[in-house]
Amino acid sequence: MREAGLAPFIVGLPLLGAVVLLVFGRRIGRASGLIASGAIGLAFVLGVITFARLLGLPAEEREATQRVFDFITVGDFSTGVSLLVDQLSVVMVLVVTGVGTLIHIYSISYMAGDPRYSRFFGYLNLFAAFMLLLVLGDNLLLLYVGWEGVGLCSYLLIGFWFERPIAATAAKKAFLVNRVGDFAFMIGIFVLFVSLGTLDLLAINANAAAMGAGLSTAAGLLLFLGATGKSAQIPLYVWLPDAMEGPTPVSALIHAATMVTAGVYMVARLSPVFEASGGAALTVVGYVGALTALWAALMASAEYDIKRVLAYSTISQLGYMFLALGVGAYSAAIFHLVTHAFFKALMFLGAGAIMHVLGGEVDMRRMSGLRRAMPIVAYTFAAGVLAISGIIPFAGFFSKDAILASAWIEGNFLLWGIGTVTALLTAFYMARLYIRVFEGRLETPEGTHAHDAPALMAAALIPLGVLSVIGGVINLPGLVTLEHFLEPALGESEVPTGVLTFLLPGLALVAGAAGLFIGRRLYMGEGAEARRARLVAAGGPLVEAARNKFYVDRIYAATIVAPGRALASFCADVLDGRGIEGVVNGTATFIGRSSQSLRHLQTGYVRTYGVTFLFGVVLVFGFLLTRVVLA
Repeated sequence: MREAGLAPFIVGLPLLGAVVLLVFGRRIGRASGLIASGAIGLAFVLGVITFARLLGLPAEEREATQRVFDFITVGDFSTGVSLLVDQLSVVMVLVVTGVGTLIHIYSISYMAGDPRYSRFFGYLNLFAAFMLLLVLGDNLLLLYVGWEGVGLCSYLLIGFWFERPIAATAAKKAFLVNRVGDFAFMIGIFVLFVSLGTLDLLAINANAAAMGAGLSTAAGLLLFLGATGKSAQIPLYVWLPDAMEGPTPVSALIHAATMVTAGVYMVARLSPVFEASGGAALTVVGYVGALTALWAALMASAEYDIKRVLAYSTISQLGYMFLALGVGAYSAAIFHLVTHAFFKALMFLGAGAIMHVLGGEVDMRRMSGLRRAMPIVAYTFAAGVLAISGIIPFAGFFSKDAILASAWIEGNFLLWGIGTVTALLTAFYMARLYIRVFEGRLETPEGTHAHDAPALMAAALIPLGVLSVIGGVINLPGLVTLEHFLEPALGESEVPTGVLTFLLPGLALVAGAAGLFIGRRLYMGEGAEARRARLVAAGGPLVEAARNKFYVDRIYAATIVAPGRALASFCADVLDGRGIEGVVNGTATFIGRSSQSLRHLQTGYVRTYGVTFLFGVVLVFGFLLTRVVLA
């Protein structure tokens, strides 16, 4: 495979779709959904063809770069739009385009009747195009263009219904929080370029060890801070729950196939830089990921908004991926990224189907028993719940087990313990969500009538449900074992042997099953409400803190937002209003008043001017005469 022949078309198709829809969308009308879905669907087909071509080559030849055109040339420095196809990038392409296609198809029905229908699909195509550019770019500059592009599209789509102040505010919050991480990411790129003299990803990885531990640590931590913004980790996770104000297909696209996976991909792609730090950078990655997973799971356990539960769940599952990266299990992190895309897209689209028939209602306390009225949504959602809970044979069991096993094998028992506790909490809050929404007596908000998902929505839910059940097979021994396929790009991962082969998966399964059991005991059956009340009373401050998001938003508001507003007010009112404008306006006022006084000298009478002239002549003559006499 000498060149990445189809890669430009994989990026170009959704980009072309975006351009067409954003320019001619009003004329195209309702066909916009079909055009956008066709563009991303064709990109998926090309991705499958590229994947098949890679499989047909020896493992050492599964890497190709194609330069599309020159981008920047200054002196000896030159970089261009060059696309890299290897094992890692093609897996990401399949996730972005495959899951993205189903989300596009679902959106045709979900967004029907929206006055900005064509613009929505233009933004979706643009979002996918930037994400594909990010994962296929062979240099950091191109990766950064895609990185910023998905940030722009998230702003446009989160605030798509901008006439709602809460949506506009959420979009601005996402944009500003990500700017913090993106600035650190940019500095990290500068460090790598100054140290190694190149932006080429493969060259950086090949020469990372030459940087030394100090520079590698600095670069790695700066890059990771960028990842904490895009992938919503501590301390920059606060934008993602508020991003739920956008249309639900946007939430599915952000959480499953684009944006939030960018940070995981970037750390995996540049793993030699993190390894060159001597372990320091990877340790930070692992512990931030583990603590984020636990932190978000606690908040999800106390949340009542169905979409926010799923948002906190995404933050937590991304934490698992960074935990895996932190212990060097890069393939396991990508494996979980793939399976998570299946079941998280499924559950977000299922939540959207519920909102679609319940007038936008998201409070779980105002609905129950929907399984009777929405069987397709309920059973596919249940597949997602069991997958994320790590129940065998669902997809999440295999990928989550791989992460926890890797932590144990690497001797990071604390990370393993945090991950196992988080697995229990994950199963608990997902059982809580499912039982509250789908079990019990059928109840819906007044004025709504529950019915199953329309055909196009079901057409997206059913394949994702199937993938959530069987998706784990992609890593089982056979024709294609994902971790083995990724080895040339990410290195070999250790696997448990002996008794650990059965013990570690068994413990992970027990944790998931225990969480589901606890959820059922607290939310289903006779006496559930009393048991729940006793638990809340025992939890006391922890439960209250979790319900208030551990007051993080309030702390940020008090320590960052309020001082920032005060500084802005000072600059506007004092520095600008009284300082700059004071000088400008004061000068104008002085000149104006002086002019008003001096204008009285202009009388218009010739005799007055003659007397003034005579007075001046006498004055000058007297001055000159005085100088002569005194000399």
